[in-house]
Amino acid sequence: MYGELVPLGGGDPIPLLKKRLVIGRRETCDIVLRFANVSGQHCELIADEGYWFVIDKGSRNGTKVNGLRVASLRKRLDPGDTLSVAKHKYELRYSPVDDLNASGPPPAEDEPVRDILSQSLLDRAGLKRRHT
Repeated sequence: MYGELVPLGGGDPIPLLKKRLVIGRRETCDIVLRFANVSGQHCELIADEGYWFVIDKGSRNGTKVNGLRVASLRKRLDPGDTLSVAKHKYELRYSPVDDLNASGPPPAEDEPVRDILSQSLLDRAGLKRRHT
């Protein structure tokens, strides 16, 4: 388990069992929230470099972190942050890096979703070409 979402106001915690989870009303979602104000595919949680991030998937009623709406960029979720899916609030509980088996400095707070295919192999490996 990579952490859990604890409903604020009561209810059973939701375990985070994979490093990529889609939250929404559809039965095909990894975490199904059966509320009329939750979109079919509302948002996505992604574990990356030891931290959780959320991306809104164009939901009608929005996704918020600590009361601030998430735009098209991914937003880092720190332990204890409040994730709001429409009007339903959850506290995120996890241990950064330890639970997610990653290392290194924390990634940027807000950053665009990376398109790995748009980078060269050298760039992805952290190497730069020498121009002679």
